[in-house]
Amino acid sequence: MIDIKSLTLPELQEEMEKIGEKKFRAGQIYEWMHVKLVDSFDEMTNLSKGLREKLKEQYELISLELVEVQTSKIDETSKFLFRLSDGNVIESVLMKYHHGNSVCISSQVGCRMGCRFCASTLDGLERGLKPSEMLDQIYKIQKWSQERVHNVVVMGTGEPLDNYDSLLRFIHLLTDEGGLHISQRNLTVSTCGIVPNMRRLADEKLQITLALSLHASSQEKRKTLMPVAYKFDLKDVLDACRYYFEQTGRRITFEYSLVGGVNDSSEDARELTELVKDLNCHINLIPVNPIKERDYVQSDSRAILNFKNKLEKSGINVTIRREMGRDIDGACGQLRKSYMDTEKER
Repeated sequence: MIDIKSLTLPELQEEMEKIGEKKFRAGQIYEWMHVKLVDSFDEMTNLSKGLREKLKEQYELISLELVEVQTSKIDETSKFLFRLSDGNVIESVLMKYHHGNSVCISSQVGCRMGCRFCASTLDGLERGLKPSEMLDQIYKIQKWSQERVHNVVVMGTGEPLDNYDSLLRFIHLLTDEGGLHISQRNLTVSTCGIVPNMRRLADEKLQITLALSLHASSQEKRKTLMPVAYKFDLKDVLDACRYYFEQTGRRITFEYSLVGGVNDSSEDARELTELVKDLNCHINLIPVNPIKERDYVQSDSRAILNFKNKLEKSGINVTIRREMGRDIDGACGQLRKSYMDTEKER
């Protein structure tokens, strides 16, 4: 069965001709999937019954099943748990800001990167998501909220650049003018530093924001937090960041999770300044979300402010990420993990 929602419009036009249909049918089907956001071929009411039956026989229309929604009483952040057709579950988050709604999506089922402070990676990697499964997280959330999604961050479970081909196709479908048509500039892709694919992405010359999960101010400290550092040296990762900026003109974002007593000292701030001072970048300081499987704790508010002030005094552009959804399973991977643990106990 061909995954029809992952096809571009030209590919869909080719498919229609293959099955003996007029080319214009592709545009109708594309609009039903990517603008009207239908879940089944039967909802495509301007297609003949015969064509709808033909589509059902030859194509799969991916539609995620909503299993659970948790909504914060503090800030209206909503966390979604979706079931895929193979029974796996993934999670996504809707965050409401005054400048518009942002959705954070997963790119894989599980993750093999092994970052020490992240719940997403505790059970390893199951598989990468198809472009349609990445898209449908956004589509289902938009339908659920009845509000337009303005910004998308690929920063949920998984390492997006470990699922490179699907990610690239997803970006083109999401930003296509015949679909939701979200601007590339409103799309952020996160990576923990897979150097060859950072360079491949740079060569695509897209206008998306690349966010590097940095989390440490030296190669040695990075190794203690992020096993990927054993494969890719920090110098090579930062060179890839420079290359991305050269190719795209897009400022790099550095994600830096502050872990109490681990990477939040004045010395860490000084080292971090030295590391990034020649880069056109923005640093996002993230108070780490504690998870019960690890003994890492969040830096206290004074240490966080002190760290921010030291960077700002050195001329670094920095913000502290607002904590969203702390009264729900807000940390990446937490909702999926708690659901899977409950299922195992049954």
